[in-house]
Amino acid sequence: MSTQTALLKVMTDAARKAARGLNRDFGELSELQVARKAPADFVSAADLKAEQTIFEVLQHARPGYGFLGEERGLIEGTDKTHTWIVDPLDGTTNFLHAIPHFAINIALQRDGAIVAAVTYNPVTNELFWAEKGKGCFVNDKRLRVAQRTRLDESVLGCGIPFLGHGQHAKFLKELHQMSQRVAGVRRFGAAALDLAYVAAGRLDGFWERDLKPWDMAAGMLLITEAGGKVTSADGGDDILEAGSICGANLDLQPLMVERLKAAA
Repeated sequence: MSTQTALLKVMTDAARKAARGLNRDFGELSELQVARKAPADFVSAADLKAEQTIFEVLQHARPGYGFLGEERGLIEGTDKTHTWIVDPLDGTTNFLHAIPHFAINIALQRDGAIVAAVTYNPVTNELFWAEKGKGCFVNDKRLRVAQRTRLDESVLGCGIPFLGHGQHAKFLKELHQMSQRVAGVRRFGAAALDLAYVAAGRLDGFWERDLKPWDMAAGMLLITEAGGKVTSADGGDDILEAGSICGANLDLQPLMVERLKAAA
């Protein structure tokens, strides 16, 4: 049931190879060389190294595929129908603060649709993976989204705009709409891993704006393959283009979108 295809094996191999370096660096945070990319948005040598490792493994396995990565941007391949979408280290700030909540993300886009996804937390050794039409798993266990149907029983994840990013006033309105209706709101600081947690039923739902394709691509598939629904924060299907996401089970997801619209 949970046997990975050749494609998923390639993606898993890339994630695990990149994880070796991240785990080493996570254990020696004082040794990290940290460069400032923008206020409160750090990029570390670990980030760059991880993306290089992933790029090499994927390129070797599927030479013609395009590659969209956080560090190197878009590299067009000879095969125009396939593009890898990669975030080598989602949750950089957590990583730099020795908070063990971060992930490596690899998704494959085929003809505009996400068809395979891997989200891997090297510290916990949890590998979330999915292939279109074949279900969602963590390691070898099948995942389903949580079955709660009421907001007042639900715990939601979100992102909070930080220095130089996003619209803080808009977020506060959305938080007001959500927080007075739910059992709890959590902000863990790694959107991709939070989306995997929705797929695993640990969070009932998640929303965030001002995200990049590599923050969302893997998580979108994990949630839908676990039986949930994802749209943009405004309820549209253009998630990667809109740069926002709202994911939950089939009952809660429209209720969340309704609250987000009420905050507009």
